[in-house]
Amino acid sequence: MSVNDPIGDMITRIRNAQLRNKSKVSMPGSRQRERVAEVLKTEGYIRGYTSVAHANGRSELEIELKYFDGTPVIREIERVSKPGRRVYASVKALPRINNGLGVAIVSTPKGVMADHDARDANVGGEILCTVF
Repeated sequence: MSVNDPIGDMITRIRNAQLRNKSKVSMPGSRQRERVAEVLKTEGYIRGYTSVAHANGRSELEIELKYFDGTPVIREIERVSKPGRRVYASVKALPRINNGLGVAIVSTPKGVMADHDARDANVGGEILCTVF
């Protein structure tokens, strides 16, 4: 099945799995999804992820969700830049999510990174999603 918005699909799958208190969620794999999962892992929002390659050339990404006292660690995850409306920001205009408690995931020329890492690297880019 073809998906027009792979990052939006990933976010929706994570949100739906957390509503059902699932421990893992799987989705079709891609490099950009893996990079977003890596940022979520380094920021402490998920336990980890694995990429599984199948014989037919397709890969699958499996994300292990994280809970604290039975509630999901990710309270809100929201897509900002969509295929119909891309949202770009310079370094000075990068948003602060809940006064720095949350994180905005940004696709920059130096790779996909969190907003505070983009400020440190002095690069702007496309704001993919926000997580709190």
